[in-house]
Amino acid sequence: MNYTRETFLIANWKMHKTVEEGRAFARELVRRLEHVSPKHQLIICPTALSLWAVGQELATSPVMLGAQNLDLGREGALTGALSGYLIREAGARWVIVGHSERRNLFGETDALIGQKVAQAFEAHLRPILCVGESLDDYRSGQTFAVITRQIEAIFLYTNSEVLKSLVVAYEPVWAIGSGEVPEPEQANEVAGLIRQILSKQISDDANTVPVLYGGSVSSKNIHQFLEQAHIDGSLVGGASLQVDEFLKMADIGH
Repeated sequence: MNYTRETFLIANWKMHKTVEEGRAFARELVRRLEHVSPKHQLIICPTALSLWAVGQELATSPVMLGAQNLDLGREGALTGALSGYLIREAGARWVIVGHSERRNLFGETDALIGQKVAQAFEAHLRPILCVGESLDDYRSGQTFAVITRQIEAIFLYTNSEVLKSLVVAYEPVWAIGSGEVPEPEQANEVAGLIRQILSKQISDDANTVPVLYGGSVSSKNIHQFLEQAHIDGSLVGGASLQVDEFLKMADIGH
């Protein structure tokens, strides 16, 4: 049976671009898309500081706005925190959850990430759940075990109905920013595994959940991944910082 799935190209700017630089990128992107219908759904995830400003530039375009992280709770005495409700108020409808940098540099556990996914759904945001193995895990053949653990952690906090709206990004930690990438067939195998794990909770609906690849993606290699049966787009870091490169990855020329 053939299943129809959404396809995405998502820009994760991380800690790059001032507010004005973000505005300028968004304005140029909107201009270049004025007479074009993108093949994929396009999402820009700027810094929290730039969310509102970039969102205003994108408001009349087909490009959507996402945040890079969210915190638990709606409001309260949580210095420096950013709730899903504040993110939505800024105009975003998407949020990245569980990126490896959050896991490794900020100590976010599988359990916390599971709670964040639930928090995103509660705030009416669609979460982009990042999963991926370290180089040690990869070398010791633990990729599938790690991915299984990371995904099953969210089952404790979310119900089957909302999980149908999840997007999952497979980002092997050893590939992020390194220039090293897995073979497209390897990434496709993991994407297929992700759907198998999700099927334990949402049965056949797992076949409609978009699974993306991320990790040292550029216009030179992205199409090798998009040709794979189980891969429905990409979450892109450094290569998304230039309009030309982002549009090339989206299959949109000058």
